[in-house]
Amino acid sequence: MGIPNIEKQLKLDERYLRMAMVWSENSYCTRRQVGALLVKDKMIISDGYNGTPSGFENVCEDENNKTKPYVLHAEANAITKVAKSNNSSEGATLYVTSSPCLECSKLIIQAGIKRVVFSESYRINDGVDLLERAGVVVVKVDLH
Repeated sequence: MGIPNIEKQLKLDERYLRMAMVWSENSYCTRRQVGALLVKDKMIISDGYNGTPSGFENVCEDENNKTKPYVLHAEANAITKVAKSNNSSEGATLYVTSSPCLECSKLIIQAGIKRVVFSESYRINDGVDLLERAGVVVVKVDLH
């Protein structure tokens, strides 16, 4: 009886991750495009992609192709967006195309997000380590 639920959850995870992948295409960043969806009770309550803050030029990299220091990550955009709404991220699942960095992981924990699903590993694993230490369920799903 439990196995079909696991398979059903994996199918949902894959679908939401594919949607986050499509959402990442909104990013103007050239080095890496990342998308995120915040889902609670099977409803998308927020979304985000990496980019500059509202009102800034849509250029993420400097003349040396380094990411500008004020570029927001997809997770931070989704979390701050839900903060401006009437929704709560408490108990939600964050779907993000790349595993969270340390700074985003702190925001995820403070936002009460209980589960993070990602498809690509970030070059540094300290964000995932922090999430696991805080009891957040972290799942890597390979999209084929």
